[in-house]
Amino acid sequence: MKPRIAVLPGDPSGIGPEMMVKLLARAPNLEAADLLLVADPLVLESGQRIAGGATLAPLRLQSLDGLRFEPGRPSLLVQDTMGGVPPVLGESNVHSGIASFEAMQLATEAVRRGLVDGIVFAPLNKHSLRLGGLQHEDELRYMQERFRVPGFVCEFNITGKLWTSRVTSHVPLKDVAALITGDAVKDAVHIIRDALISAGVQAPRIAVSGLNPHAGDGGSIGSEEIEIIAPAVRALQAQGIDARGPYSPDTVFIGARRGDFDAVVSMYHDQGQIAMKLMGFEQGVTLHGGLPVPVATSASGSAFDIAGRGVATIEGLQHAFDLCVRMARERKARSARAN
Repeated sequence: MKPRIAVLPGDPSGIGPEMMVKLLARAPNLEAADLLLVADPLVLESGQRIAGGATLAPLRLQSLDGLRFEPGRPSLLVQDTMGGVPPVLGESNVHSGIASFEAMQLATEAVRRGLVDGIVFAPLNKHSLRLGGLQHEDELRYMQERFRVPGFVCEFNITGKLWTSRVTSHVPLKDVAALITGDAVKDAVHIIRDALISAGVQAPRIAVSGLNPHAGDGGSIGSEEIEIIAPAVRALQAQGIDARGPYSPDTVFIGARRGDFDAVVSMYHDQGQIAMKLMGFEQGVTLHGGLPVPVATSASGSAFDIAGRGVATIEGLQHAFDLCVRMARERKARSARAN
């Protein structure tokens, strides 16, 4: 039941290659899964130089058609995206955008062909991705299209045992209120409940945040809680789901940190992200929910300001790797039992 995991270096101009090399230099990670590294050799060399003392000796492959694995050794699917020039560190640029976008394309193709069971990627930079050809809202929506997933998908943010999903994601704040619907709230609860169960939480307890300050204060500073969010929560409860709320956005994470809930559903990006990152930025994980395989990364960004200094920590990426391997292994086990 050892899963096969594609590992991507993220943005070559940021801390991603360094983090990837440090991750793959840990022997237990090489034993936990068969690993397919997708990178331009110049990106790998840059990561090894910055990481210092961590040297990988991957099995080099030229295409997915020749994919094979050796125990305890990553396989490298060789890209040619940097134009023969080592990554320029600390800034968005076309070459790094192309490299990170093409790595994503190859990894999703490996999933579509049944060659890997999950994807872990080091931090990306969305501006670089767009310079490299991404035309979607973000990498999750790109993968949703590649995997032909209908309906609702969502980023989960995970710190320790606490998970969050959100009703809206990478959209301007001025557009959020119009996107808060009863169906969207229910979708955000359902998707994180299913993911928690697949990760081993038997009966998830889910808090739903309000949209407005103080959850609307009884309608005096907004009616979305009364007209939309509370009815959605009641409908979920009628289905036997342990959903509660809407809670005031400025206090819901106090109870969550105390352990009152397994997950919080927030209404927009920063409502949940700020709280989660304050509770454990370096340990945080982002999981792309609703896709056919687990896709995970660290909660940290590409950190151009420290790129090349060798000081990037990998605890968040390690947690992302562990979660991806665990979920991929469980999916393989369920499939084997079903057959």
